[in-house]
Amino acid sequence: MALLAQQVVSRAGLTPTYSAAAASTTVTTGDRSFLHVKNANGSSMTVTITSTAIVDGQAVTDLVITVPATTGDKMIGPLSTRLFAGAADGVSAAITYSSTTSVTVANLVI
Repeated sequence: MALLAQQVVSRAGLTPTYSAAAASTTVTTGDRSFLHVKNANGSSMTVTITSTAIVDGQAVTDLVITVPATTGDKMIGPLSTRLFAGAADGVSAAITYSSTTSVTVANLVI
């Protein structure tokens, strides 16, 4: 899984750079981290962010977001470390996309 570079939103402004979605990616988690997904495909698609949290011995369900077709545009977050950080490094969240055709993403932090 490729790690999407974080882009910092500042008072001076940010023109984000979007990458073509891959079947699976990772992003750095944090209480100010967001994923921006744009779907230009003719069909809706889903983004799944794997939850790694356990509360009272029960696994927290994954976060599944539907992004509408054609002009779908979703800001997803914050991507909290306590909910989504993977065991391998303790900071990266695993993300999968049901479709990658005409889908672009940006990893933003404010």
